[in-house]
Amino acid sequence: MSTRLALFPLGTVLLPGLVLPLEIFEERYRALVRELLAQPEDEVRQFGVVAIRRGREVGPALPSLHQVGCTAVVRRVQEHPDGRFSLITVGGRRFRVGEVDQHSAPYLLGEVEFLPDEIGDAAAAREAVPPVQRLMRAYAQGLADTGTVQISLPDLPDDPIALSYVIAAAAVTDLTERQNLLATPDAASRLRVERALLRREVGLLKQITTIGSSELRRVDPSPN
Repeated sequence: MSTRLALFPLGTVLLPGLVLPLEIFEERYRALVRELLAQPEDEVRQFGVVAIRRGREVGPALPSLHQVGCTAVVRRVQEHPDGRFSLITVGGRRFRVGEVDQHSAPYLLGEVEFLPDEIGDAAAAREAVPPVQRLMRAYAQGLADTGTVQISLPDLPDDPIALSYVIAAAAVTDLTERQNLLATPDAASRLRVERALLRREVGLLKQITTIGSSELRRVDPSPN
């Protein structure tokens, strides 16, 4: 069963559970926020975030969008004197986009089908949890050792579905890889992909650390 959902194209991928701050300055999205604020307080205030495949976030042209997106559930709204809004949103449910309507509202409306969060092969998913947790900790440490980036790593959950999304959000990947993780149908499959991805990245980071150490050893510490 499909439902209509306001769509917000972005040059990033939103994942379930991921916090996404947004600055709303375009009038069409200001109108969307005003409509959300007018809803009863007991209703979920949400819209759909869809990553852009080609095109721009701003402007009248309809960008090419990826098929799978994630709802952004509004947690906090701050309205500014100039009419802008600052939002704090959290990723909610995954959905697949069908037809897109760009005429019925100032913003895009999509016919979307919400996707279930399934574990897939339960035994394989549970078996993957400990090695993926270990690899993620090694990956975070490797990034810190190389000075590439500091990851504020949360406690890694034991639940396969939750862990698969934490890894997808925390790993420093490009848009295509993150989008593929969002679109992966179940936790077992997602953890399998993440295990391979983390092994690759940990290996690359070890090479960088080894090369860096070798270069340091070549430097003559003598001032003469």
